[in-house]
Amino acid sequence: MLVPKAPVEPIQISQQLIGIGRVAAHRHVWPEMLDLLKRPGVSKYSIFRRDEQLFLFMEVADLNATWDQLDADPVNQRWQIAMNEFFEPSELRPGERLRMMEEVFHCP
Repeated sequence: MLVPKAPVEPIQISQQLIGIGRVAAHRHVWPEMLDLLKRPGVSKYSIFRRDEQLFLFMEVADLNATWDQLDADPVNQRWQIAMNEFFEPSELRPGERLRMMEEVFHCP
């Protein structure tokens, strides 16, 4: 069954920081951030890299409810500030919280 949109976000790594910082930081995610991700129902969360692009993929029951809880938590707010310098700003479409990608194939 195809899902119209999946919580997948492409992110462009900052040119000044290619090869450092963000990737290394994600090898050592704060334990409190990992705990926070699980609380609102993130069952899987992966980040893939190809050259200067990262692709975030997560499985959640309700993306908006999950994101509301994450946005409100001080741990996530500190993490976002710490990570913000590592990637280029991205343009969101109206109503988007993440740059969503459409799933065009799924093999269960």
